[in-house]
Amino acid sequence: MKTARRRAREFAVQGIYQWQLNQLTAASIEKNLRENEYFVKADENLFRALLFGVLNEAPVLDEALSKHFERAPEEVNPVERAVLLVAALELLRHPDTPLAVIINEAIELAKTFGGAEGHRFVNGVLDKFAAEARPDECAAVRANRRGKRPAPAPAPADDEPSTDAE
Repeated sequence: MKTARRRAREFAVQGIYQWQLNQLTAASIEKNLRENEYFVKADENLFRALLFGVLNEAPVLDEALSKHFERAPEEVNPVERAVLLVAALELLRHPDTPLAVIINEAIELAKTFGGAEGHRFVNGVLDKFAAEARPDECAAVRANRRGKRPAPAPAPADDEPSTDAE
């Protein structure tokens, strides 16, 4: 079952996609999306923050993201670009949402709406961008990953005493 926040992100991505293709106003996009029967299940505050935030800050977000791929933002698949813009805005302007949640949601959105390998592109760009946008949180996540998967200790040789008693 989709959460209200997931639905908000889905609608925001759809709205940003419409904006890229049709240059509609934010109010027009919002009106169109509200006609969807599932819109009532979305977190309206998050949806509006993402849609209006991205539309207001798109040039800044594009510039920050484009350092991490080798083409102009306009040349990126519009679905992938919409997902990246939403995630970048969340990483920069929504510090209350954990980094891992934002990246995971972006990957899932790219899988849902994008091409077969689009999620890989999104993941790669966001990993690099997140390291700039939230360096402390990235470092903590990486350290936590290492801590959860420690390298197995070598087994003692037959003639060595085990150090388990220490």
